[in-house]
This record gives sequence, C-alpha cells and structure tokens, in this order.
Amino acid sequence: MTHSANPFGQVLVALVTPMTADGEVDWPAVEKHIDDVITGGADGIVVTGTTGETSTLTDAEKLKLVEVGKSVSSGRAKIITGGGSNETAHAIELYRASEKAGADGIMIVTPYYNKPTQAGILTHFRLVADATDLPVILYDIPGRTGVPIKYETILRLAKHPNILAVKDAKGDFSEVSRVLNQTDLLYFSGDDANVLPHLSIGAAGLIGVTANITSAPYRVIVDAVNRGDLQTATAAHKKLEPLVRAVMTHVPGTVSAKYILHGLGRISSPRVRLPLVGPEEWEAALIEDELDLVRDVDGADFSNFRPDRNAAAGGALPKVHGTTR
Repeated sequence: MTHSANPFGQVLVALVTPMTADGEVDWPAVEKHIDDVITGGADGIVVTGTTGETSTLTDAEKLKLVEVGKSVSSGRAKIITGGGSNETAHAIELYRASEKAGADGIMIVTPYYNKPTQAGILTHFRLVADATDLPVILYDIPGRTGVPIKYETILRLAKHPNILAVKDAKGDFSEVSRVLNQTDLLYFSGDDANVLPHLSIGAAGLIGVTANITSAPYRVIVDAVNRGDLQTATAAHKKLEPLVRAVMTHVPGTVSAKYILHGLGRISSPRVRLPLVGPEEWEAALIEDELDLVRDVDGADFSNFRPDRNAAAGGALPKVHGTTR
C-alpha cells in the first residue's frame, strides 16, 4: 500500500548480504533472501546499507547487488542503494553507477569519520543529489557518523527537488514532528524499536533490520496505521518486541540477523566480514534467550531453530578489500 507520492515503498528491508563461510558474497542466497522478504510483505529493499556491510563491500559487489535486486524483485519492490562514501567524489561516482545499474532510489549517509561542519554536510548531500535523477533518502545516524544532520540543515536540503525523504536513526521525535510540519519530506523509521511511534506521528514507513527475519508483521503494522487501526498495529508491535530486542540489542544488527537467519536454515552461513565478528558464546546465549520469548509472530517460527555458534565465530577476510578508489 505505497502512497502515490512515495517512490520508495513503506516496508523497506535493510538487507543483509549473505556470504559464504570464507566471506565471499553468496549470490544464490542473496536472490533467495530478497525473494523471501518481498514475499513476506516488503515493498522496498535497501541493498548495500549498514546492515548489508557496505563498509567492506567492493563497488563491483554493490552494483551487482542492485542488479540482482532488480532482477529478483521484477517490479514487486523498489530497490534502493544505500551506503555512500565519506568522500564526496566517490559517492557521486557510486550513485551514478547505481542509477545505471537500475536502482530506483538512493540513500545517502552523512559523511562519516571526517566530521564535517553542517556547511560541509549540506554541500555533500546537494552535490550527490545533483549528480543523479533518482529520488534521495537522507540517512541521519549520528551514532555511526559522529555528526547529526541538524534541523536547519534538513530544512535547507528539503528544498532540493531530488531529496524526498529522511531515514531517522537519531530518535528525536520532536525534531521529526518539526520537520514534518515544515517540509514535505517523507520520514522512515531507522530504529526497529521505534517503528510504530514514528508511524504514529506521521512517518511514511520503515527501513528495518529485523524485517530480514520477517517482514510480514511490519506489513501488518503499516497497513493498520494506514487505515487508522491503532489497536491492530499496537498488538503486532508488542508481539515483535522480543524479536527486535534479540536482533538489535546485544551485537550489531547485521551479526544477529545473520546468526538467526542461519539458525533458521535460510542462509548457508552466518559469516560476516572483519572487523565484524560473530557473537561470542555469552552474546549468542542472550540472543537465544530473547528468541525463546517470541510468540505468534507471522513468519518467525523458531520451533526448528538450530543456531550454530561455531559457524558464526570470528569474521572473514575477503579476497578483495572494499577499497574506496
């Protein structure tokens, strides 16, 4: 149930990138996983984002993920390319190539590590948005980038014709309300625990990690909010809470999502690329304890869950590093 003015979808999955045990992209598993989440109710897929391990993917892998996503989705879901770069020139090059590869939209992360001023952030986003005709989502996640996109900067960026949305992982609900009142930007919840609160104040949808495990409950929540049925949305939100806690609390979401998907037999390996590593014994135990509390969540049947802590241990060094040049 995508709004006519929304070119991205409403239930967007921040897709993990399935890999083999030696850390190479498992392309058949990528295809299967994309099909699984779309079948479950997703109408948007964000490839090469934080959850997709963008920092350790090569540009060639990023572009192939767009191509594979377009092929598998066959029009059933929008394919958004995430990530970006903390080098403006590289980000421009990457997003232009992603457009040629068939992406339906781009999600630009705030330049990380450099810690630019708001003027630098503004210039970065404007130049990248100028370089493509695709609709743009700004990704505001100061916990990872070191700097927020300030309210005044968001208002200025909202005037750009290609910048249509924000993925909010800042958690400042009063600012979200202010921006929604002052602009036509679409907001996407970037924090799995806050999906329903974000939707309740006017967000357009979500870009979620837990949706890798099951996108079906998020479809229920979004559709219920669309028709004004808060009771149904709240009930689904409450059922999801222990699963969200399992995925988002103890280790990076990429790590836990792959650990869980592998335990469910849906990907061939839980491997992540270094410097990410699989959960330690005590972390895996905490994840499994949370999963024991999951009840009646559509698409999340853990009766045959078989976690493999040994397979998840450590991290992989790929054959080709994810160089920025």
